[in-house]
Amino acid sequence: MKTVMEGSHAVAEAVKLARVQVISAYPITPQTHIVERLSEYCADGTLDAKFLRVESEHSAMAALIGASSTGVRTFTATSSQGLALMHELLHWASGARLPIVMAEVNRAMAPGWNIWTDQTDSLSQRDTGWIQMYCEDGQEALDRTLQAFRLAETVNLPVMVILDAFFLSHTYEPVDVPEQEQVDEFLPPYNPRFYLDPDNPCAFNQLAPPDVYMEMRFSIQVAMEKAFDVLGAVHRDFGRIFGRHYDMVEAVECDDAEIVLVTSGTVTSTCREVIKKLRSRGKRVGLLKLSLFRPFPVGEIRRNLLKARKIAVIDRNCSFGAGGIFAQEVRSALFNVPNHPWVYGYVAGLGGRDVTPEVIEEIFRHVETLECPEDDSFWIGVREVENGIGSSR
Repeated sequence: MKTVMEGSHAVAEAVKLARVQVISAYPITPQTHIVERLSEYCADGTLDAKFLRVESEHSAMAALIGASSTGVRTFTATSSQGLALMHELLHWASGARLPIVMAEVNRAMAPGWNIWTDQTDSLSQRDTGWIQMYCEDGQEALDRTLQAFRLAETVNLPVMVILDAFFLSHTYEPVDVPEQEQVDEFLPPYNPRFYLDPDNPCAFNQLAPPDVYMEMRFSIQVAMEKAFDVLGAVHRDFGRIFGRHYDMVEAVECDDAEIVLVTSGTVTSTCREVIKKLRSRGKRVGLLKLSLFRPFPVGEIRRNLLKARKIAVIDRNCSFGAGGIFAQEVRSALFNVPNHPWVYGYVAGLGGRDVTPEVIEEIFRHVETLECPEDDSFWIGVREVENGIGSSR
């Protein structure tokens, strides 16, 4: 059923269809619409779930760690400072191998106080052991949320489904909402291997001395690597049941491209139009959309980028002192391959600043002009720089 809805409500619809049993959340702009809608579903009986109202995001994650440990399907949502407040417990969730799913609406970190989008909040959590999936539009937000539960419960790791503030969370567009029977076929009830059970007592979250701790962390790494194969199976089943097909990356016009632009999130939609325009002028340019960030799809990156001569990565984030985070990861993925293409990193759109078609064309022209990168990170659209592109050094 096609329905016009905002991105936040697309996530809430997916959570309802997934038959989540416990939801715990604290409201923070711009994710509030997700849990607001879910609280209504719980209150009117549309969703048979416990909704836990807590005093902070730290408490929200603590509550879900307890609930997930009893073997029920759980969900939360947050943004920005709320995610930062959760940081300690993100490690507890992944270390306990709990399949919690969280919608994370990308919002810039303070100060200055800013409620608009960039990816620094979610990418600051990249080493916590959470799988991360980035969404381009409302349909993907709904679909990835359903996929996240299936993936999380198969590999026993928590998953973040990440969407841009306002550009996606508060934008209305047509979304195909599947039937409950279809979702039930794709996502069976959660059947945990271990859970808190008075009839079968076990110890959880014990002290882990040096002779066991490293193996516990190795098992998380193995589960992350297993996630590639599991996600491939999830995508195939999803396509078979719902008729919509996904992958870890999406390559557009990459086969003959000399320059490939790498994007994630809603910037991708704008970039699609720019690619069409540049192609009509005879420019051999392609687009690679990254949907999966952790685990990082190195094989897919190499397969789609090695034929190009130059790669331009558009980052709506910054690791201060190092530059754009996606650009760093792409460089790392290509580094050990002989004669790999140059990787140009561009930081743009921080704090919700628009990444317009003109900005993307400016990036393309800049890459076209330079034989090789003069710096690891270029800032695009900084007003103090006359030509709009500034080196970080």
